[in-house]
Amino acid sequence: MPKKVFPLSQEKLEEIIRRYPTPFHIYDEAAIRKNLRRLFKAFSWAPSFREHFAVKATPNPYILRLLAEEGAGADCSSLAELMLAEMAGIRGEKIMLTSNDTPADEFQKARELGAIINLDDITHIDYLEKCAGFPDCLSFRYNPGNLVTGNDIIGQPEEAKYGLTHDQLIEAYRTAKERGVKRFGLHCMIISNELNANSFIETAKLMFHTAVEIKEKLGVSLEFVNLGGGVGIPYRPEEEPVNLEYVGEGIRKAYQEIIVPAGLDGLAIAMELGRAITGPYGWLVATAIHEKKTYKDYIGLDACMANLMRPAMYGAYHHIVVVGKEDAFCDHVYDVTGSLCENNDKFAIDRKLPEINIGDRLVIFDAGAHGHAMGFNYNGKLRSAELLLKETGAVQMIRRAETLDDYFATLSFDGSEFGAKK
Repeated sequence: MPKKVFPLSQEKLEEIIRRYPTPFHIYDEAAIRKNLRRLFKAFSWAPSFREHFAVKATPNPYILRLLAEEGAGADCSSLAELMLAEMAGIRGEKIMLTSNDTPADEFQKARELGAIINLDDITHIDYLEKCAGFPDCLSFRYNPGNLVTGNDIIGQPEEAKYGLTHDQLIEAYRTAKERGVKRFGLHCMIISNELNANSFIETAKLMFHTAVEIKEKLGVSLEFVNLGGGVGIPYRPEEEPVNLEYVGEGIRKAYQEIIVPAGLDGLAIAMELGRAITGPYGWLVATAIHEKKTYKDYIGLDACMANLMRPAMYGAYHHIVVVGKEDAFCDHVYDVTGSLCENNDKFAIDRKLPEINIGDRLVIFDAGAHGHAMGFNYNGKLRSAELLLKETGAVQMIRRAETLDDYFATLSFDGSEFGAKK
């Protein structure tokens, strides 16, 4: 069974904690860069390959900037994410706005930045034209319905809120072309956190056939096909990572079989991986502060689901290591919990671990995507800091921990309305 390894020694970790108290998220710059380079290499055969990193996975401009240095763009789903991309120096068609139920200000900001706009519904054509005007390059998100099978996170395509039906898709390109749009792309994402490599090859085939159909019916030669993201990571030690080289080669073969004979061989390939790029290279570090023995044995951390929501929200597994006890026998069974007033605030249930003592440091793996990003302030809990382990070995704080002043900053209440003394 593969062994998950934290890149810091116990001594180095304690040195960091003396400066930045737990809990915090920490990311490995060198590993993230290497991983992104591997993706680009796997698709080096393509006439043009684009990676629009899914900002929602790790929305921090320091992370976005290092990814941009390696050639990545940004896939954005909100005004704030567009602004984060801009902060990181990403502009123009390196940005793709893929949102849904989109308000006018998001379309307007995307137009300001020169981004590709990816519409989620046919009615958005009129809305976009009225509130922002058409971008230079317009894309539509395809929902193929029962032609394909989804997975647990996004759900079955026919039940998903995303995308246009096949007939709507054809009509959307026809309408946009008639209104003067000249450059087009196509987008589809129907699975999330998927480990079956063949799923991505089959999606590519579906998209390639659709691109050919659009050309034959409408005379529209797409500039790119965005195959979405959805590449999963092995949260469990026994799971195998997706073989990106296998995926790249499978999509290359489909491209040669479907796209080239149709005269579309300049078609660019785009993806919007997020989790697969940063997920395995981020960790939540916390300290054991309580042990409770009732009907079960509980270890309480100074972190909670406000720092990592996935176990509570999805019942997701995240590997846990007790620092300094990596090779000790896992002869204790614990629920590892946080302090929220919610019974599902648990990082692990009935997890076999070494004996944990108060003050032990616990590292929760694969928190580099959809970890800090999904944080919230329920119960008045404050979001933790984010740190970056630089290629030099130095550690940089890239987001400070929230304070109570941050939490109360949006309130103007001073009690005077009720006769309280100021």
